[in-house]
Amino acid sequence: MFENKDAFPGFVVWINQTIREPLKAEFKRLRNAKQQNLVKNLETEAETTHDKHRDEEKLEKQLQAWRNNPSWIDQPPKVQVKTQNGSFCHLNIEVNVGLPPESVYNIFTHPDNKRYFKNIKECISRKVLMEEGPMQTVEVKQAAAWKFLWWTGTFPVHLIVQENRNNLTSKYKQEKTMFMKVFEGCWRVEPLFIDEHLCDRMKPKTLKDYDTCSNGRGRIGSKVTMDQMFQPSAILTPPPLSWYIRGITIKTTESMIEDLLTEAARIRGGGGQDDDKGENGVVLEKSKDEHIKERWRSRRRTNGMRYTNRRIM
Repeated sequence: MFENKDAFPGFVVWINQTIREPLKAEFKRLRNAKQQNLVKNLETEAETTHDKHRDEEKLEKQLQAWRNNPSWIDQPPKVQVKTQNGSFCHLNIEVNVGLPPESVYNIFTHPDNKRYFKNIKECISRKVLMEEGPMQTVEVKQAAAWKFLWWTGTFPVHLIVQENRNNLTSKYKQEKTMFMKVFEGCWRVEPLFIDEHLCDRMKPKTLKDYDTCSNGRGRIGSKVTMDQMFQPSAILTPPPLSWYIRGITIKTTESMIEDLLTEAARIRGGGGQDDDKGENGVVLEKSKDEHIKERWRSRRRTNGMRYTNRRIM
């Protein structure tokens, strides 16, 4: 095949130098890069695990402060409803909760939060669409219960939820619905320094300041703020249908706040956040649950209107 057989060894050397050696060098580089990425991923995972354990320890310390001193009186939330063009509604709710912010956030974002909220009858599916550190986007499908006057039923809820654990906020928007043209909103949880009197004259501005001036004994509560916009679909816009839909939506949201306060009272009493609580989730003494609701009703009767704050129609 080759007329000059002496040239064949030289050709083999040329092939080795031109192709094999560069390939070996590239494979070595890729192997080193893969090893470096593996080491980096392991270090990141270790740091994340360490941060998670540290956050859990901080939360447990805050919860223990509440168990040591569970004294707290739930106040009715401030509820304000504004309507535009007869059907578009803006619902704003503010309520203080006797639990640390991370604990409240965990209740709201729990994958199976029907255990806490009675109006959630079924968690049909939950799919994480994106996750980057403390932020994630979740697609949630649930069956929610409603009750208005003597009518009751369930309706499907299909939400895209953006959660940010860094600042304890969440945004949500309904994807597909036959009842609502618009249904979206956001909520956030902020810390409340419950025992500022332990700091004497010092006014703490950060959690670190508060922990220092209270000698680690100061309880941390939560301020929950919820903004929700909704508008019934065209077929439900004419009164009185739009009034019914508005009333059902507001009542459902108020019911969730009631359930949140009930769960907070249970945890302050020594129950863990992941304890089994039976069907639909909430088992606090019935007297406590009814006590909260009765105070809300009394407050409404005293003010001579349905909502704690003024309602603009």
